Amino acid sequence: MYKSALFLTATFAAALTAGTAQAEDRWDEITDTAEGQTVYFHAWGGSDVINDYINWAAQRVQEEYGVNVQHVKVTETGNVVSQVLSEKTAGRDTDGAVDLVWINGENFAAMKNNDLLYGPFTQWLPNYQWVDTADKPTTLFDFTTPVENMEAPWGMAQLVFMYDSAEIGEPPTSMESLLDFARENPGRVTYPAPPSFYGTTFIKQTLLELADNRTPLYNPVDNADFDAVTAPLWDYLDQLHPLMWRRGQTFTSGAPEMKQLLNDGEIAISLSFNPNDASNAIATGELPETIRTYVHDDGSIGNTHFVAIPYNSGSAEGAMVLADFLMSPEAQARKANTDIWGDPTVLDVDRLPAEDRALFEALPQGKATLSADELGAVLREPHTSWVEALERAWQERYAN
Repeated sequence: MYKSALFLTATFAAALTAGTAQAEDRWDEITDTAEGQTVYFHAWGGSDVINDYINWAAQRVQEEYGVNVQHVKVTETGNVVSQVLSEKTAGRDTDGAVDLVWINGENFAAMKNNDLLYGPFTQWLPNYQWVDTADKPTTLFDFTTPVENMEAPWGMAQLVFMYDSAEIGEPPTSMESLLDFARENPGRVTYPAPPSFYGTTFIKQTLLELADNRTPLYNPVDNADFDAVTAPLWDYLDQLHPLMWRRGQTFTSGAPEMKQLLNDGEIAISLSFNPNDASNAIATGELPETIRTYVHDDGSIGNTHFVAIPYNSGSAEGAMVLADFLMSPEAQARKANTDIWGDPTVLDVDRLPAEDRALFEALPQGKATLSADELGAVLREPHTSWVEALERAWQERYAN
């Protein structure tokens, strides 16, 4: 038995070594082919901070690998998905207009369901080994859709709330206590109107907290009794809206407007999907020094955002090189820096080599940024099919 155990151990070690060698050979092939390619990276262009970061990454990839990156600034990722689908319908199966796209949620599900993705590919990327797939399961399931190596994790997001600690001693840490707060402070609470991303996130968070059984929310909406599952949500919002800013007759357009209202003192609580947002806003003077961040006791919705390669990319190798660099400790630490972007890392920092780990240990800690422990539990996003159904139902009830 002892000899058998030794044989199995040796066999496993040999297989692991062979697999590593194969991955290294494949990566060498990818980088050789990528040199000289131009990658058209379609990514949201609505933030100067993010645009500057992408420009930096493009320069680094050019310097290190000879890959040219063109940032194609988009306003709606859904339009990019439609473009790739149109190309497939027209038979343009090579040299598509999109080489890499910043994506997650229903847009990823649409690309996967319509066979619009290149891959799987992340198993060949050297920096994928450092992704924290154990404690950050949303790197493996994008809004319940299995990723299956078809997109590369780029950054983390989690719903947080912001308040002025000079005005509020203890903020409400549940939807029920938020309703009590609104009763005691009429006109000081609001949220963006769906289909604004933050508005939809707010109602999903509310539904997850109030649901007697969350299981239906993680399956296609057509399989559920929609009216029964969502009844607690509408009852809650019916009570909350008359207590809100402008008596719920007017909703904000999104998180930026809420941040301005918080700064002006018109509302007492705002929200963000970036745990570093408050610290960034303090640093830029958008919010006062006394603003702090909190989450609800039962956790808050979180997800991962990714980059994916369309099936018909003419520069798939260059796209893989860029995707790998975006996951590198160098790029992830820079992105996590609140002075640069402040987007949380997808990596397991504790597993990194000491030199790379030091990059994260040296990062400035924003005064309004919660630690990983303080951020608490991450609630998984409901199945993507719930998004449109919830937004449509909300519009029918509350849109003026």
